[in-house]
Amino acid sequence: MSLRTEFSFTLPKGYVDEHGTLHRQGVMRLATARDELEPQRDPRVRDNESYATVIVLARVLTQLGSITHVTTKIVEQLFVSDFTYLQDLYRVINFQDPSVLDTMEPGDPFPPASAGAD
Repeated sequence: MSLRTEFSFTLPKGYVDEHGTLHRQGVMRLATARDELEPQRDPRVRDNESYATVIVLARVLTQLGSITHVTTKIVEQLFVSDFTYLQDLYRVINFQDPSVLDTMEPGDPFPPASAGAD
């Protein structure tokens, strides 16, 4: 049995870059302890604790359409529905049973936080 560490997704709306290109498909990897700890050193988090989520997502998103280096600026420019979607995906793949993703269609809501949790 191998550990699945990357998960493909489709954003509900998609990120529109500076050239007007829409990016909806992407890949998120499992988070490491460093992904959770490193943002605490960032001054933007000291000013606004919620910004840690932006930094963590930028660290774990390995691809967004043709973009292979997702930055905090890109995450900041996501539509709220896409940002929320990525937060939910992060929660599912890191803290729940990611096998639930195999039965979902793009755009399906994520299972409640208690689903799949021990």
